[in-house]
Amino acid sequence: MKHLLPVCLIAVMSAAVVPCASAQSQELRKGVSVQMATTNNATPMPAADNADAWIIAVTADGSLYFGTKPVTEEELVQEMRVNPRNRAAKLYIKPDARAPFASVKAALNAAHSDLFQNVVLLTNQAEAATPGTIVLPKGLEILLGTPPSSGAVVVQISAGQTMQVNNEDVPPAALQSTLKNLLQNRSQSVVLVKADDAVPFGQVGRVVDINASVGAKTVIHTQEP
Repeated sequence: MKHLLPVCLIAVMSAAVVPCASAQSQELRKGVSVQMATTNNATPMPAADNADAWIIAVTADGSLYFGTKPVTEEELVQEMRVNPRNRAAKLYIKPDARAPFASVKAALNAAHSDLFQNVVLLTNQAEAATPGTIVLPKGLEILLGTPPSSGAVVVQISAGQTMQVNNEDVPPAALQSTLKNLLQNRSQSVVLVKADDAVPFGQVGRVVDINASVGAKTVIHTQEP
């Protein structure tokens, strides 16, 4: 019996320590799984992991989810109108890279109808994560609506990965240098991005990422609220 007391004390001390370490770890928010587009210029968006964050997911087949609830475009608009939200909080769109742009645009239209002027497109990052660290969400912020009446560069993405900048054909590999040349003497660096409905979102996300790399704001045209 004399040898049992130290063992019991050690067991009790171990049991007391484990829950404390567990309580300090961050619980990542669960959501709809998608294969997000990979980008290089996204910025950290830690609030996207908050329990009350508004996240709209768009899956590869074009299905929409408000949080984890499947919705149509009309139901999405209704959900956004009846659910209370912090007006200062951001709206996060989490599109699958393979999702048709038409479905992503439906989510953006719903956001604009609920008076969001900008949203964040969540993306994967090209850099490797450091082992043992928590990977924070990252995203690219875009503006909704119509661009300024003058001064915006227009990028049109068509099916088959063809691209035009201000109605001139441009190879995708030359987009960054083309934008730099067009925007260097402008007071406002704004790029209006258009895409055919069937274009996979990954191609649109790449253009938004390149816009960020040259310091330009991206506008995606949406329906008037």
